[in-house]
Amino acid sequence: MVVVEVANEGGKRAGGLAELYVRHAPAARSLAFLLAGNRQDAEDLVQEAFVRLAGRFRHLRNRDAFSAYLRRTVVNLHTSRLRRLRLERRSLEREGQTPPAGAMPDVAGREDLWRALGTLPARQRAAIVLRYYEDLTERETADVLRCSVAAAKSLVARGMETLRARLGHEDAREDL
Repeated sequence: MVVVEVANEGGKRAGGLAELYVRHAPAARSLAFLLAGNRQDAEDLVQEAFVRLAGRFRHLRNRDAFSAYLRRTVVNLHTSRLRRLRLERRSLEREGQTPPAGAMPDVAGREDLWRALGTLPARQRAAIVLRYYEDLTERETADVLRCSVAAAKSLVARGMETLRARLGHEDAREDL
């Protein structure tokens, strides 16, 4: 990764959005990749999230919590995208056409896990990714998903139960 130093006219290092992008984009891309399942959609999600946050950057209540705002925006954009795709599929089905199948990335040794993760409902998938990949606490996961801690725990538990059943593993979390 190339780190870009952002400077203002006086040669002093500038803060702001460019620095935040350099600092937070790699983690946001990783999260987006796990949610979306492919690199292109992940890039699109991250760029859209930064564009949305750029317009509100001055109004963020706590600028130190930028990564939490970004994470929440990525998850919300992904959920909105899934809703749009679902509506498009329904429309195509009504017209008698079949929607194109999305291919999962070929991740060596983990293809079955990625497929199983991709079949989970969006909120369950997001809860598992946030909890185990992003290593968020139950409270942080609930905050990002805008639900109670109990609901976040339930989403994770149901998702993990489904993954275990599909993969035939005792503890699917070990594969994450």
